[in-house]
Amino acid sequence: MRIHSLRTRLRALGALPLHEDRILRDWVRNAGHDHGRRRPVDFLPKPVREALPGIDAELDGLARILGTHPAEDGSARLLVGLQDGQTVESVLLPRDGVCVSSQVGCAVGCQFCMTGQSGLIRQVTSGEIVAQVVLARRQRPVKKVVFMGMGEPAHNLDNVMEAIELLGVEGNIAHKNLVFSTVGDPRVFERLPAGRVKPALALSLHTTKADLRERLLPRAPRLTPKALVEEGERYARLTGYPIQYQWTLLEGVNDGQDELDAVVELLRGKYAVLNMIPYNANEGLPFKRPGWDKAEAIAAWLFERGILTKLRDSAGQDVDGGCGQLRARAAAQPVRLIRTA
Repeated sequence: MRIHSLRTRLRALGALPLHEDRILRDWVRNAGHDHGRRRPVDFLPKPVREALPGIDAELDGLARILGTHPAEDGSARLLVGLQDGQTVESVLLPRDGVCVSSQVGCAVGCQFCMTGQSGLIRQVTSGEIVAQVVLARRQRPVKKVVFMGMGEPAHNLDNVMEAIELLGVEGNIAHKNLVFSTVGDPRVFERLPAGRVKPALALSLHTTKADLRERLLPRAPRLTPKALVEEGERYARLTGYPIQYQWTLLEGVNDGQDELDAVVELLRGKYAVLNMIPYNANEGLPFKRPGWDKAEAIAAWLFERGILTKLRDSAGQDVDGGCGQLRARAAAQPVRLIRTA
C-alpha cells in the first residue's frame, strides 16, 4: 500500500483532506481513533466510518515482527515480515530512534554490506516504511527515524519521500530528526530541496579516494568524494542541518594516515559531522573491524584538527546484527514468530 493510494480511496468515500489527515495521523502515531474532541462518530463521514475497521486491519497487516534481538547497548534489531512473505530489518535505537529499511535487498552492492550481496528484490512501499515506525512505536517512543536500514533510499525516492512527508507532517517527528542516508545519487540533490519536509542528509563517504570508493561501492553514482561533499555542503546551507558523512572504518583499507590527512583537507570548514563507525563484521566478507583503541585514536586525531568526528558503534554488535544478517539467517532457517504486545 502506498500512502497516496490510501488517500485516494478515502477521498472516494467522501473524506476531505482533514479527514484523511486524521486517519493517517492516528495510525502513524499509534494513537487509535477514540481520542481528542473529535471522535470518529462525530467527525468522519459515515461511509468512511463504515470502512475504517477494514482500513485499520489492512494497515495493521502491512508489517509484523517476526523476531526481536535485543542488545546490551539498549538497541534491538527486528526482523520484520511483509505481507508477501519478504522480510526487512528495523533497529530500535537508544534515545528514542528507529532505523528503517526502504528496499528488500539493495542494488548498490557495497562490498562490505551483507544486504548488497543479495541484490535488489523489490521496493518497500511508503505504507510499509511507515508501518515499520508504527511497529517501533508499539515497543517504545520514537522521536527520530533514520533511513539507514536495508536498501538505497535514493533508488526508491517516491515511496521514501511520501513516508518522510507523512512522518514529518503528521507523525510528530522533527524534520531534522528524519535522516535520509544515501551513497550520493544526484536525484537526491534535486528532490530533497523541493520536498515539503526537508530531512537531514547522511552521505556515505567511506574514503577520500575516488578509485577506492568505486571499488567499495561498485554501483554507486560516479561522484568523486570532492563532488559529493560539494553537493552536501549546498544542502546543508539550504536546510541549516549539518551533513552527516558516514565512514565505515575498515582495517587496512581506509584507516591509514594518508586518508586522515585527506579527510582534514576535504571536510575542514564544512557544515558537517563525520560519523566514523568501525566495521560490523559479516561472516564470509573479507573485511576486518579495527580495534576500538585505534578507532578512538583516529577520531581524536581528526577532532583535534577541526573535524567534528563522532565515533559510533554499530547498534547490536553483541547480537551479530549487521544490516542484512538477520534476513540472511532467516532465509537459511525458519523463523519462529515472537508475539509482541
